[in-house]
Amino acid sequence: MPPQRFALPSEVPGLAARRIAADILDGVLHKQRTLDDQLDGAGAHPGLKTLPDRDRALMRRLVATILRRLGTLGHVLSRLLDRGIPTDAPRAQSALLIGAAQILWMDVPDHAAVDLSVRLVQSDRRAAKYAGLVNAVLRRCAREGPSLIDEVKSQTLDVPPWLLARWIAFYGETTAREIAVALSHEPSLDITVKSDAAQWATRLHGETLPTGSVRTLLQGSVKMLPGFTDGQWWVQDAAAALPARLFGDIAGKRIADLCAAPGGKTAQLIHAGARVTAVDRSPGRMARLRENLTRLSLEAETVVTDAAEWQGGDLGGNPGEGFDGILVDAPCASTGTIRRHPDVAWLRQDADISALMALQKRLLQRATALLKPGGTLVYCTCSLEPEEGEQAIAAHLAAEPAMRRAPIDPSEVAGLSEILNPDGDLRTLPCHLPHEDPRLGGLDGFYAARLVKS
Repeated sequence: MPPQRFALPSEVPGLAARRIAADILDGVLHKQRTLDDQLDGAGAHPGLKTLPDRDRALMRRLVATILRRLGTLGHVLSRLLDRGIPTDAPRAQSALLIGAAQILWMDVPDHAAVDLSVRLVQSDRRAAKYAGLVNAVLRRCAREGPSLIDEVKSQTLDVPPWLLARWIAFYGETTAREIAVALSHEPSLDITVKSDAAQWATRLHGETLPTGSVRTLLQGSVKMLPGFTDGQWWVQDAAAALPARLFGDIAGKRIADLCAAPGGKTAQLIHAGARVTAVDRSPGRMARLRENLTRLSLEAETVVTDAAEWQGGDLGGNPGEGFDGILVDAPCASTGTIRRHPDVAWLRQDADISALMALQKRLLQRATALLKPGGTLVYCTCSLEPEEGEQAIAAHLAAEPAMRRAPIDPSEVAGLSEILNPDGDLRTLPCHLPHEDPRLGGLDGFYAARLVKS
């Protein structure tokens, strides 16, 4: 071959991040693929391998912002488009969402947001004919977008109507709207530390929450932060860190952690001195749990099986003897995690909840059978839906005379009585722990109940 006379033109900086963001958005909105599937593991977008860390962080934030503000974006763009968003070219739709999100909520110069969205459309055969439209609409968005947002500030457009209706029915309209507002803010990074939370809060430029978690606004790869490689802490929402603490003193006790991966609660139980058997049905997720425990220099017995069918096995001791404690972190609709996983709001359907309820019932029955008399069962879900929390426990207590509720005292949750319901169960909401900086406020929505076997 003759020698190449001219260097190939390099791609415009930032375009690759936006192209991958468009692909991932398409995966969520049109192919029902979760963000986790597209960002990590075997199904991750192949372009992520060559994307610099800074661009990767931008891409993640861009996708999350769009999904977090999808209803409002739809309103703004519908007002700026005479004929609606083009439906015959998904890339044009993605380019409009990406450009508008940057203009309205991100620290990106308007001209750069417009230019890169136009380039994104021009690089797609089906969408190229809409380049002029995208350019014109986004320029109008820069001028008129803020006032269009003001028109609908009180309408909670960023929560699907079926979900908002559920929350209004259970929590009341005021609280439901407070939840919706909390979900619109980008959340902080919460970590659970092995010791000396105050010192780690200083080192990570964050603050210590009343519950003992450390909260920071640092962004970028967590692997580059002090203490990660040394195994001094792990990422875990402050609400997710509460259920494992409800067992009290577990030093030397045998605890089974059902549906354990990725292992944050497992790590808490081991660090508290328990002999832990971690059970999860997914080999891939269990491999991740083992990796996490290795980094943290913690050890547990691990079993890959369906926790709802598990008989106790040879691991964790004599199954006939029963476990001192069992944590059931049940699969659920995950609506309490929308702050951190905004795709959940648009992927879940009302019908999903009834199917998950059946699994939660089986897990509670299995855990009760594996628990020894006098043992403690902690059941939790990262869901805001009462069927997966309060109603699941009420039904289980009615069906299992040997089980009784052990109410949680406010002193066990740093005196935060507002995160306990009248029955003494844990019920955290995204609008709890308010802060003058909304990014430093909030909790994932969690439910947890503590039961004792007589």
